[in-house]
Amino acid sequence: MNWFTLGNMITQIRVGQKASTPGFSRTVIRRPDGLFWVGGIWSGQIVQLRDYLFSDIWTIYEDEETEQWLEYRTKVEQKEREMIEDQYEDLRG
Repeated sequence: MNWFTLGNMITQIRVGQKASTPGFSRTVIRRPDGLFWVGGIWSGQIVQLRDYLFSDIWTIYEDEETEQWLEYRTKVEQKEREMIEDQYEDLRG
């Protein structure tokens, strides 16, 4: 099992994946429109980076609940890649 700090988790999580802290006290899902809380009082709300999240460790995984978002993964990752390439080309020019 791979564990990530918050910053590493954010760079590694792909559309259609969840990330949880040990004991599943905090769980998020990456959807095409952002990172959202799963369960708890913030369920369904977009994740806001707060101080307490920076000290957590996370593991990334997929389950049956995330399958509905997998079809968007390729499209979102292609768009992200194009945006990065466009920014790079603008800086070179």
